[in-house]
Amino acid sequence: MAAAALSNRAGSALSALRQSLNFLRSLSTAAASPASGGAASKKPKRKKKKNLFEVAQFLPNWGIGYHMAKTHWTGVSYQITKINLYKDGRHGKAWGIVHKDGLPAAEAHKKISGVHKRCWRYIPNLASTGSSPSIKSATEDSTSKSEAQAA
Repeated sequence: MAAAALSNRAGSALSALRQSLNFLRSLSTAAASPASGGAASKKPKRKKKKNLFEVAQFLPNWGIGYHMAKTHWTGVSYQITKINLYKDGRHGKAWGIVHKDGLPAAEAHKKISGVHKRCWRYIPNLASTGSSPSIKSATEDSTSKSEAQAA
């Protein structure tokens, strides 16, 4: 009888120990579950912005003749006239004509600063049709001369 009482007491002590360990486990998993749930409710990754060359690579002729501007500029853009690419295709130098409110602000080509900064965008409504105004005027002059000679 004494042996049965001892084994009964050892069994109850063991069950109490198991209960306390299970209680501690439940506390630790309850604390860890909001962290894993928080990871699922994170904001989606931001889209990586592009530098001038990463924008220009999808345009015909690497964007020469097209308008590009930094995202925080309003009313100012560059019409790309020359691009010097490095071997990797994501770095280099670029030149263009400054345009303010859609009109050229200067006739001279200017080296564009900040071409490697990740804030460039393509401006579709100001894109040229593939020829510069000086080329257009030269073709118009030649057609008017040929018409004058034919008459």
